[in-house]
Amino acid sequence: MVKARVMIGIDPGVNTGFCVYNKKTKLIREIETFKIHEAMASVLRVSDYYSQSVFIRIEDARQRKWFGKNTIGKDQGAGSIKRDCTIWEDFLNDHGIPFEMVPPKNNITKLSASNFKKHTGITQRTSQHARDAAMLVYGF
Repeated sequence: MVKARVMIGIDPGVNTGFCVYNKKTKLIREIETFKIHEAMASVLRVSDYYSQSVFIRIEDARQRKWFGKNTIGKDQGAGSIKRDCTIWEDFLNDHGIPFEMVPPKNNITKLSASNFKKHTGITQRTSQHARDAAMLVYGF
C-alpha cells in the first residue's frame, strides 16, 4: 500500500504523458504532455510542493513482452522509449523519489477521449500520452 498523498503517472516517450493525482481528494490535479526534461522538472516541482509525499508510477516499456503486428517493438521507437524508462529510473533514484516501474499490461491504455471522460470526469482536451499517464494513477 502506497502511503504518499500524491501520485504522479508518467507515460515515457517523445511526448511524455504526465498526470498528478491527489489520493485524498481523488482528483486529477494536473494532466499534461511534456518533453522529458519538462516532465522531470514538473516531478521535482510537485515533489517539493508536497514535501516529498509523492509516489511515481511509470509505464515501463522494457517489461513489454508481447508485440502485435501494428505495435512498435521491433523498430527504433521502442528502443527510444526503453532508453527513456532507464533515464527515468536513474533520475528518480538520484533524487530519492519513490517509484514503481509498471509493465504496460498492468495498465489501462489507449482510452479514447470520450471513454477517458466517462472514466474520470475530465473534460479538458488531453493527448493519448496524458490519458495513459492518468490511468497509471487514477483511483490508485
